Amino acid sequence: MSTLYTGGCACGAVRYEAKAAPIFENHCQCRDCQKRSGTGHQSYLTFPSRADVKITGTATDWRIAGDSGNDNIHSFCPVCGTPVYLTFAAMPDPIAVYAGSLDDPGRFNPTVVTYGSRALPWDKMDTALKTFEKMPPG
Repeated sequence: MSTLYTGGCACGAVRYEAKAAPIFENHCQCRDCQKRSGTGHQSYLTFPSRADVKITGTATDWRIAGDSGNDNIHSFCPVCGTPVYLTFAAMPDPIAVYAGSLDDPGRFNPTVVTYGSRALPWDKMDTALKTFEKMPPG
């Protein structure tokens, strides 16, 4: 199996290749993720450095203030609309990719649930996962 994490949008116009292993893998049940996904949560793999993630193609960005007041920058394909990656104005180095955008989504290994306080009753998570009311510190 390749050590690279690769993926992209549905039409192939925006692609990424991550050299490093993810440092955080989570399901997020915040209201913004619910609205963007059209379901109960979004799932992410966060990589430590944007420098280790090669992106080809040009994504369109949509910015929204998180609970901290800082912008989360969601990047999606302007052709097919697929969400591909997420960056953070207050922390310019990390980059998160949407688990569903992986070429091999089976590589996603969630370890936590964030914003469990906003969970919808019909969106059940694995009870073995540590659940945080909001975003964990650090």
